[in-house]
Amino acid sequence: MQLGMKTFLHLCIGHYKNKCSPTLALKHHTKLQVVFFAKYFINSYIVPGGGVQPRRFFSWKELLKSEQENWKACSANYTDITKRIKRRLEIHYDKYTSSQNHQVVRFGEYVYFEENGCILRSKLGADERNNEVLLSTEALPFPNFLIQSIRISPDHRYMATGIKSANSEESGCIVVKLNTLPKVECIIPDVFSFEWATHEILFYTVLKNLQCHDVYLSDFSKKHSKLVYTEHDGRYFVDLYLTKDRRFLTINSNSKTTSEVWLVDCCHPFKSPVLVQQRIKGVIYHVEHRNDELFILTTHGNPMGYKLMKAPVSSCGLENWLPIYTVKESTKLIDLEMFKDYCVAFLKYHGHLYLDIISLVSNSVHSTKLPAWACSFELEPHPDYTSSTFYFWLVSPIQPPIRFAYSLTKNRFLEHSESEVPVAMNGHTIRLEARSKDETCVPITVFHRANSIELHRMPLLVHVYGAYGIDLNMSFKAENLMLIKDGWILAYCHVRGGGEVGLGWHKDGCMMKKHNGIQDLQACIKLLHTLGYSQPKHTALMSLSAGGVLAGALCNDDPCLIRAVVLQAPFLDVLNTMLDPHLPLTIEEQEEWGNPLTDEACKEYIKSYCPYQNIRPQKYPSVFITASENDQRVPLAGLLRYICRLRKAVQDHAKSNSTDKKGLQTPHIILDVQPGGGHCTPSWEDSLNQVATQLAFLYDEFGLKQK
Repeated sequence: MQLGMKTFLHLCIGHYKNKCSPTLALKHHTKLQVVFFAKYFINSYIVPGGGVQPRRFFSWKELLKSEQENWKACSANYTDITKRIKRRLEIHYDKYTSSQNHQVVRFGEYVYFEENGCILRSKLGADERNNEVLLSTEALPFPNFLIQSIRISPDHRYMATGIKSANSEESGCIVVKLNTLPKVECIIPDVFSFEWATHEILFYTVLKNLQCHDVYLSDFSKKHSKLVYTEHDGRYFVDLYLTKDRRFLTINSNSKTTSEVWLVDCCHPFKSPVLVQQRIKGVIYHVEHRNDELFILTTHGNPMGYKLMKAPVSSCGLENWLPIYTVKESTKLIDLEMFKDYCVAFLKYHGHLYLDIISLVSNSVHSTKLPAWACSFELEPHPDYTSSTFYFWLVSPIQPPIRFAYSLTKNRFLEHSESEVPVAMNGHTIRLEARSKDETCVPITVFHRANSIELHRMPLLVHVYGAYGIDLNMSFKAENLMLIKDGWILAYCHVRGGGEVGLGWHKDGCMMKKHNGIQDLQACIKLLHTLGYSQPKHTALMSLSAGGVLAGALCNDDPCLIRAVVLQAPFLDVLNTMLDPHLPLTIEEQEEWGNPLTDEACKEYIKSYCPYQNIRPQKYPSVFITASENDQRVPLAGLLRYICRLRKAVQDHAKSNSTDKKGLQTPHIILDVQPGGGHCTPSWEDSLNQVATQLAFLYDEFGLKQK
């Protein structure tokens, strides 16, 4: 994905943040980030101290060993069906895997792209046999590292490549000098974001303990590195962005609710950064540049939601911001892309996707509705800033990506674009609304096999997330086609806490309103059953990370609604986690969950819905959890506590009902702990194995082994 406003929006509302008055060019009590320069690759490998420290589990080691042995015994029951499902998945993956997510940078007369773990360069229009190999991940001393981003210096003399481990939070930046024979100039550890300000000056941020507070400048002409910015508030997270015209580099300090931007003039990169607008609690903003004016995407002002404003670079304070475009109420701004004379807003309203084309010359707005089947989009990375045509992809959970081309000057799709391709031939899409406990209408998107009959007999797989203002993932997954073919119904519940209906949708599902999201999920599943979409004994629930809060809470509040639950790296021990200030994300997470350390009312509220705190002896659905041993975002200790308490509650319930209900089926409570420390980002092979195992569990629970 391009480093654009979509990335900014995700950073503002996602798992990263930071805060308080920054200090520029600190002179004391700060250890400068070290950058090593070397003549040969082998000597430029650097992994100094720092980075994410592996979490120790002390008293949990024996419990972890016990769970690993338990999974080893349980997994034998799923071996055959897992192998069959994996073979089917591989066929779907091979058929539908594309290069859409590979890194591609078109810059000047060259195209830089990733292919088979290598970064190559070709001249526009040149024969592919003349492609130059600039970097190969196989030659790196980093096993299981993936290429994340590519940045090219203005004169094409240097290439900076971001890499990240598939098994942990480790990351870095490899700088290659593009001579006749490309040579690795240096490797900078723990880098999160980076941009070239000039031909030889690279700015970058450093990620340590999941927090990003420091910005460094490296001058490759003088082999010199220095600290230029530090954020002191633990609620904030710092990242970098280069404006599309390459005039300014922005230092963005974002919490979940507030942001602050500093400008670095790329013509004078050694000058101190200039503040655009001092942070104001509750105001998020991001900056682009065009013709000596800043274009500011912000939440400032009424109505609630995003607005596009502009101000002169010379007087860019809030008092000079002039509105030029406002996102409509209850509309989700998915992305905003800047071109020379246009801005393109990608929007979601009542489940449908739209484009708003904003002319910066005539100040007019042209709206276009996208095909009804589309549920998600992705702009092609690094679009040409001066182009009058832009390209993007539309997808749904059961529809592979389809490429579209749109003319900004003609305000229409180009003739050769596939703008009316129907949804997958064997799939049917329905949009519903459930009424929650407080009468709020909650959107649901449902997919099932076309011409299906007796839907109430079909297995139902429900997806939910509902946190950080992030939309439920509606991108294409090849396994969904297999599920649809096998007669599954897929339902995506867009509950409060997510961002599908705009900023207010998130605010109504976080902090002291978390119960709203739980009640939304409950209402969605009940509506599906009422309308004849499956029934409780054929219903499964799937979620990951923070979505585990809603899934776990539903298991406590209304366990009879579902038969099985599959959770990936779930957040289930909210209260104990938020009471531990030593964990790396506790402080910055307070704007999502509240601060139980100082607020007793908040503590009691979290306790009222926390999945771990509310386990009790009763009938529970079967639960399958996958986790990483050293996951820094969701500590394994909390999952082990949860599994132990849940298993005991199930056993206690079985004992108390052993004489009353003969043949009572005891649910399976399984924890699969994988080595490594990644959080929901396994490698391709690990992801394939994980999906196959999760589906094997569900097929087994529902007696679908023969399908």
